[in-house]
Amino acid sequence: MSKAYFTVSRILIFTVLIFIYAGTVAAEKEPIVITSQTLTADNKKNIAVFEGSVVAKSEDIVITCDKMEVYYSDSNNKITKIHAIGNVKVNKKERAISSEEATYFWQEDKIIFTGEPKAVEGENVVTGTEIVYFLKENRTIIKGSHVVIKNSKE
Repeated sequence: MSKAYFTVSRILIFTVLIFIYAGTVAAEKEPIVITSQTLTADNKKNIAVFEGSVVAKSEDIVITCDKMEVYYSDSNNKITKIHAIGNVKVNKKERAISSEEATYFWQEDKIIFTGEPKAVEGENVVTGTEIVYFLKENRTIIKGSHVVIKNSKE
């Protein structure tokens, strides 16, 4: 496995956690707190929309965006898709990823980052036109990739 692939995978793994937390809040011991200026829930359309300075926090992960749409199934209220829109930033310790949009698809178990996605860990940076992370497969596809890896002195 190449060092670039390993670094990209490590950088992106933490982003998975925020979406997993959002999808399984009831089952998790650690709560997630989502704040926004407004929350609109439409039970007929099975969507909850957080708007304005959206911040989702768990113990060690913070995601911020302008708007977050949470889609859920009609039958069992399970989350099917989460769409973060506008100035999306996910932070965990020294790791961060930013993009204009990020969408988590529950059925396919994947996250797609679009709108100038950029993943950073320390001095290592990965950018592209689209970053797709497949959770079950622990596999990442970066379209239009540009990777900068700094050698650490360990």
